[in-house]
Amino acid sequence: MPTAVRAVPATLAGVLLLAACGTERNGDPEAGGPVATAQPCPSDSPRYGEPADAGDEQPGTARASGTPSPLPVTPAEGEVRITGLYAWGADSGCGAADYSADFEVTNDGTKAMTYTITFGFTSGSVGALDDAERTVASVGPGKTAKGTLVVTSPAVDTPAEVSGVKVVKVRSVPDDEAASASGPCPESGLHVYADQGDAAMGLRAVGLHLVNCGDEDYELNGYPQVEPLDENHDAVEGVQVLQGTSGISTGLGDDTAGPLVLAPGEAARATLAWRNTTEAGEPVNAPYARVRVAPGAAPVTVIPELDLGTTGELGVGPWTKDTTRTQ
Repeated sequence: MPTAVRAVPATLAGVLLLAACGTERNGDPEAGGPVATAQPCPSDSPRYGEPADAGDEQPGTARASGTPSPLPVTPAEGEVRITGLYAWGADSGCGAADYSADFEVTNDGTKAMTYTITFGFTSGSVGALDDAERTVASVGPGKTAKGTLVVTSPAVDTPAEVSGVKVVKVRSVPDDEAASASGPCPESGLHVYADQGDAAMGLRAVGLHLVNCGDEDYELNGYPQVEPLDENHDAVEGVQVLQGTSGISTGLGDDTAGPLVLAPGEAARATLAWRNTTEAGEPVNAPYARVRVAPGAAPVTVIPELDLGTTGELGVGPWTKDTTRTQ
């Protein structure tokens, strides 16, 4: 069951899939809450990449040593549960100022799903630290996958001490519609994914990307088909999907669509643009968008987090060749 990890570095340096060795988490009321305290890491502790036990739902994920204490956890959608928080120091042999959180994700649905989970770490001394994301793929119906997220603090004299972790957000897409930027080439012969986008003064712009990972040329002509979806993966009513982005804002690129031929390894991109202006009415939030690169193409669900406000409009730019990205 493949996994990936993504983080936003700042107060915490980043997120790594490292050894799942660690220490038991102890309470420290004077520090503003329970604190993960560093202790030596046992030399026989399982390392990441080795099964923790024969019954592990997700081979390749090791459990941390010690017995986890209850954590300050905020559930999200009832699908993810944090089961432990650990820490160790530079003298432990496990890494410098590292913290790990064990978690479980359960699929209560009827289709295999890929989950993107956002975790929020907190410190008793400085409050909220950075969020970190972990993607867990191919969780079957009724199955539970276990994972370990390891966070490395920055190399400073007094790194912030992690005191808690919570589930901030959970997103899920059907396995057969999951986006991919690399790795094995999908049956369609195309990698399709969305980037993190840009936001300024209420204007949002997210790039859709396509890479021909097959062994034949791929022809494009026009605009991707985009359908906004709500948190339940249902179509959002009342949103007008525009061909082109000039109706949202100028300066986002040429709206002229033309034929493209992508040789194997070549890439194309299109732009999603919208404003989050809120006036009279109920704001519309559509976390997901189902994308077809051309009419009749297999759908791919991306997660652009469309906060459309009350504008009711989403601009979709044409496919253009992207010379900056190849497989």
